[in-house]
Amino acid sequence: MYLASLAVIANSGTLTARLSALHTRLLETVPIVDRIACALYEAKDDQLKTFINSTRTGEAIVGYEASLSNSHALSQLAQSGGFRVLDDIASAIHADTAHSQWLKAQGYQSSFTVPLFDRGKLLGFIFFDSCQRAAFTPQVQRDLVLYTSLISMMIASEMATIRAMIESTKLARELTELRDFETGAHLDRMARYSRLIARAIAPQRGLNDEFVEGVYLFAPMHDIGKIGIPDRILLKPGRLDPEERVIMDSHVAKGVEIIERIIGKEGERHFPESDLLRNIVQHHHEMLDGSGYPQGIQGDAIPVEARIVAVADIFDALTALRPYKKEWSLDEAFAELQRLAELGKLDADCVNALAAQRDAVTDIHTRYTDKQPDKAVRG
Repeated sequence: MYLASLAVIANSGTLTARLSALHTRLLETVPIVDRIACALYEAKDDQLKTFINSTRTGEAIVGYEASLSNSHALSQLAQSGGFRVLDDIASAIHADTAHSQWLKAQGYQSSFTVPLFDRGKLLGFIFFDSCQRAAFTPQVQRDLVLYTSLISMMIASEMATIRAMIESTKLARELTELRDFETGAHLDRMARYSRLIARAIAPQRGLNDEFVEGVYLFAPMHDIGKIGIPDRILLKPGRLDPEERVIMDSHVAKGVEIIERIIGKEGERHFPESDLLRNIVQHHHEMLDGSGYPQGIQGDAIPVEARIVAVADIFDALTALRPYKKEWSLDEAFAELQRLAELGKLDADCVNALAAQRDAVTDIHTRYTDKQPDKAVRG
């Protein structure tokens, strides 16, 4: 019965809510666990990213990234598949990183770290922390094995669902023989620009790392509806005429139809991030002053995730070489975003967040380049 109730918790609500519920249950038998957190690993960039946490004592660390290769201890855990116990954090951690400083400031005395794997690939790490020294005895470690397995399964299941949706959209592109309707580099760049913005504005908007990761994962699906736009319009090198523009603008509605076929229009295949995905696809062309499309909604009616993706998408469209336009410099693109924000079209917080991270933007722009810009299509 107890295991059954844990399974119910592990399959309802957002990942953050589920982790908090599991933490509550865990405290009934292992009351010394003051914090549970999970960091995701992105192999492409060798980055560990804060993801979800349940913090009962201390202040949660959010919006933090670090290279796994820079941590010898965690790299060893990833290779061995074992776990790490620190009985006295203050004496065991000597690195002067932002994470180490934060960890010591929270008053945590001991920790238990377990790597997460999904089909043999490193998914991330689970961190258990306690304000008591030497809290993670062999008995406590055994008690945590069940919870570690449940957390691993619920995260792996959620990520698998998201990956399946992303793969479905890729398959849809291939079946329509429009593989180049968006270059892979464009999708990589705008997803990363979106993550920069989301992570920067998250504290002031009361958003968590799970939201930030959702924006990053779903941003590349924003224009999925373009698979339904004819090549003569999608690949036209010149300016679209009014009739062609109407057809082009219909890609938003087509995108929503595609997403609803994947996740279910009536919620029969609903999962916690469904609304986030739908909002990005449906509203990323809306403008705060109501001049956008397809609904012409304005202000607070436009979800923040759509505002984030709008800024990232416009910035990348400006700075990318397309058949119908030259490549703008980063300075020119930032200036244009600022102009649109001053006109009340784009979210100023999102624009400022991107502009404030010039070095990161430059790195993304340089690293993820279009190999065949002549095949890129209208943004």
